[in-house]
Amino acid sequence: MIDGLGGVCDDFYVSCRLFLKLELAPGRETLLHFFDRIRKDIPSLTKLHMREGNTIVLEEDAEDGASRRWVRIDPTSLRFGYFAPPSLDDVRRMADVILTQAPYHLTFSELDYDHLEVIYGFDLAYRGNHDQLVAETLIGEHAAGSFLFGDHAAHIIEAQPYFGIALTPDCDEQAYLEVKSRTTPFEVRSATFEGEPITVFLTVRKYWSGQPSDALASCCGHLLDTGHELAMDRIVPGFVNPLAAAIASRPYQP
Repeated sequence: MIDGLGGVCDDFYVSCRLFLKLELAPGRETLLHFFDRIRKDIPSLTKLHMREGNTIVLEEDAEDGASRRWVRIDPTSLRFGYFAPPSLDDVRRMADVILTQAPYHLTFSELDYDHLEVIYGFDLAYRGNHDQLVAETLIGEHAAGSFLFGDHAAHIIEAQPYFGIALTPDCDEQAYLEVKSRTTPFEVRSATFEGEPITVFLTVRKYWSGQPSDALASCCGHLLDTGHELAMDRIVPGFVNPLAAAIASRPYQP
């Protein structure tokens, strides 16, 4: 797994998403040609699914916990990802293959591109009140604490920090941090918690403004590098590691 990232959490994954302004309407033959071309470079992509909402997924058949790649076509987006990637270069190679072939096979045009984004996902398993743990770990003495931790609060049932910054003066390149909890009020009320993870998401986004189609792969490579730098310097030490330490300090709840 990517050094310094996968080892700090229970599950780690990277995904990329190209959002379009117009709906895709590829025919059966077009889709199969596109998938067959990708499979020349990634032959382990063997499982094809049709899902609700005209979503089509091509993915690897991998065991739980093993590295796994997937490609997904929605009406207004092309998405692909790598679960437990061995290295950043492996993700980059996958992105190069897909984003080089997609404009040709799916007749993409730079006029149609809205934005491209890369998401780094860090899953932290915790069987307990996610919102309580996030609030205590990341908010603490912040001004919001007077509301969350006051005598009037019987339980914390919503604490999902979400922040966004512009990485360039004209705001065409952006980064977002989200801490996603999955505890429901019913679980808190019954003190019976499911085994869903807390997830820290880092999203790096680039809005398109006249670049040619053949710039997709290089733009994705830039976003991967920017995301890796932000993850290593800011997200892991500032958010993932504190949450992992807080989870480790609490008794296990079967």
